[in-house]
Amino acid sequence: TGEGGMADEAMEDGMDTSEHEANGGLGAEESMLERAKYIPLRLEHEERRILRLLEGALNVSEYTDKVDVLSYRSKSGRVVAQVKDLCAILCGLTVAQNFKKGKELIEQRDFQELQAFFQGTFEIGRRYKVMNPDKMRDTYGKLMYMLMDSVEPEIQELLGFKCARPLCTVFSFLEEHGADRLLRDPNISTAIAEITTDGKSRHQVQKDIKLKERTRDALAKKYSNANCSSEDLLRCMYSLGDNNSYLRFNRDPVDKMLAYMDAFFRVDDVEEGYSLAICAGRGGARLTHNHARQFTYAKQTLMLWREVASDMFKLWYCADADMLSDRNRYRLQNTGQGMQRVQSAGSVGRAMSAIIGRCQRRLGSWVGSSVVHLGDHNVPNALMFIDKYTQVPRILNPIVLVLDELPKIASKDRAILEYVNTVYGSVEDCQKCILTDFFRHAFDGSGADNFIDAGSCIDGRLTSAWNWCSKIEKKEYYSVF
Repeated sequence: TGEGGMADEAMEDGMDTSEHEANGGLGAEESMLERAKYIPLRLEHEERRILRLLEGALNVSEYTDKVDVLSYRSKSGRVVAQVKDLCAILCGLTVAQNFKKGKELIEQRDFQELQAFFQGTFEIGRRYKVMNPDKMRDTYGKLMYMLMDSVEPEIQELLGFKCARPLCTVFSFLEEHGADRLLRDPNISTAIAEITTDGKSRHQVQKDIKLKERTRDALAKKYSNANCSSEDLLRCMYSLGDNNSYLRFNRDPVDKMLAYMDAFFRVDDVEEGYSLAICAGRGGARLTHNHARQFTYAKQTLMLWREVASDMFKLWYCADADMLSDRNRYRLQNTGQGMQRVQSAGSVGRAMSAIIGRCQRRLGSWVGSSVVHLGDHNVPNALMFIDKYTQVPRILNPIVLVLDELPKIASKDRAILEYVNTVYGSVEDCQKCILTDFFRHAFDGSGADNFIDAGSCIDGRLTSAWNWCSKIEKKEYYSVF
């Protein structure tokens, strides 16, 4: 993520009704405070160096291969041996990179005395992953599973130290250093706003950039104190801006799909050839909906995904707490997709219930099931839940890109325009063809062989979208992509 950040329309133009509800009815000041409680603090230079050490150690570790196996031997012994091996690798890599500091670590020889170093190292990896979901794809799960084991009381007793500590967030950092008044300043939105070029002249863009920089520097100077320097405050504001950048990438595709839906379809009016009606058994559908019901079903699903994207950092924070709770044990189980750690996720479940409740109140009705699978063979644990919903922008972004760029490319290339007009009738008809198929069969209950694994439940909606993506190369409009 870039050092700048974006402020969505709720920040720049005043919070609209939907954003107000999405923040639990909080005002702008309270909303910023609430958001900051779940936004991880951006890594500084020294922390990034430690992150490279952690990734190197995790890359060579075989933790899950050695621990997550069915065996009559003591699991506690295997876990302790693997955790100590990982810590030893970290110490060795530290020696290679910084001999003086590494020598101090090695000479102490007592893992308990190194508790702060290991806790800080593992926390840096967790914090970095939340801010950068596309990174650490091979190593993050290994890290979390190792920490899941390490919080068990008997493992802690054998290790002699705790591996996990709470994530460092913008709010916790500012509160600890006596500078949390920054979050209540009315100018904070300007200081973290992203400067977009949409419909703006170069002069206006430059003017906005300078205003943002002046506001940011003024706030850093105003709220700095003996415990919190201007550089620390700037890092906090950059972190808030990173969150806004994340929202733009992950939430904007959903907003654009909702805009296309409202532009090309009506709930009470069916255009010939573009009905969204589906029937079980036809085209792979497992649900039966008329046009109006399918329109509502698809729209409410997109609105739900939007709310999940808005609260993703909170959900990730809750998932981290659920997985690393010493009172929340897991069981190793064959879920049909190999051996998985099945663990309840109470905090994530409550957060999702609140999100669904907001959507239901806003829509006034609900089509389909509102069941959320957590801690079962479909979604074994909170890590799997988070991984599922980080796929939403990867599903929607290519579709939005095609729909946005098709008119531009057709206007510049006569051959493409002629092809589109010959096959589809017009550029708009081509767009509607793609959208009609998506709104039909990305939300048709497909993707599994029963209504428990797919269907109309909250997770089944995403399963259907995955299934649609897997078949896109067989679609008649695939050449447009």
